Amino acid sequence: MDHQAQLVVVKIGSNVLTKDDGSPDRERMASLVKQLVFLREQGLQVVLVSSGAVAFARKHITFDDKTESVVRKQILASVGQIDIIHAYKDLFQKEGHQIAQIVVTPQDFRSRRHYLNIKDCLLGLLNHDIIPIVNENDAVAVTELMFTDNDELASMTAAMIDADTLILLTNVDGIYKGHPNDPASKLIERVSRRTSGVSRYIATSKSAFGRGGMQSKMKMAKKAAYLGIHVYIANGNRENVLHEFYHKKLKATYFEPDSSKPNPRKWVAHSDNFTKGEVHINQGAKEALYSDEVTSLLPVGIKHITGDFTRGDIIRIRDANGENIGLGKAEYSSRTATDKVGLNNQKPLVHYNYLYLFKYHNV
Repeated sequence: MDHQAQLVVVKIGSNVLTKDDGSPDRERMASLVKQLVFLREQGLQVVLVSSGAVAFARKHITFDDKTESVVRKQILASVGQIDIIHAYKDLFQKEGHQIAQIVVTPQDFRSRRHYLNIKDCLLGLLNHDIIPIVNENDAVAVTELMFTDNDELASMTAAMIDADTLILLTNVDGIYKGHPNDPASKLIERVSRRTSGVSRYIATSKSAFGRGGMQSKMKMAKKAAYLGIHVYIANGNRENVLHEFYHKKLKATYFEPDSSKPNPRKWVAHSDNFTKGEVHINQGAKEALYSDEVTSLLPVGIKHITGDFTRGDIIRIRDANGENIGLGKAEYSSRTATDKVGLNNQKPLVHYNYLYLFKYHNV
């Protein structure tokens, strides 16, 4: 954990900002704001992804039994979002810092143009010493079009802005070899690309007030680490968690980063839900893609194509057994690609910079 962070995305989980009775933990919130300001004043740039909006509305709204659960959540999220942002604004202003709110849905990440537009906005805010607070637009998101949770949103945001560090704050110190409440359980302090089998230690239960469990955190941490980002899963309820991070004394699970990847590939890596078609490749093409050589996906290695896609769409890559092995951005349409299947001396269907293989973040 000896790197010097410069651009940090901090995600605060709802289980950090919510008390046992479901009400907001304003003292914890104030403490974390002071710590974020501390990082900012040490010269680090900071982006905040915060859960917890629902807690700010829970005590103010009553529902009758007929109200659907999705509508309840939309109402609580949209009412609570105003309160949580006001709370953040007041706390940061007391410390002499200005905030901005960025509200997104997964659809905003679908097109490269929208993606770059959000990126430019975030970097513009940072360059003007404004701290961005990013959240999902829960009021309009429907289940199948939502981020898995704010861990996914934080990972996508970190990749988008080429952050060097992602800190996922939850209510435990990280991933344990056993239940976190068991004193005999040992904290896994470091995860590298060579570390395997970590997922067997993780209970499937989720936090009482959040959508994401530890399995999701680890999946997003591994993906971000593959893309070249230093990742920590840490305890947001520790008194000085971000001070400890800055002074390199943080007790946490740290995910060691691989080499940094080009930004286009970071976008592709987080586009799993937006695929428009599939390309089935032969064994030779799979071996070439998995080799240490820089390899694009060429038509000669393609067996067949399904779906209807155009240039710029994200497509899924499957091997000869039908296994889902990666994602890529199509350089031309499915119609053109079908005409080129199996042919030599053709332009790549997927360029190396826009290719993401799942094997790198298996856990």
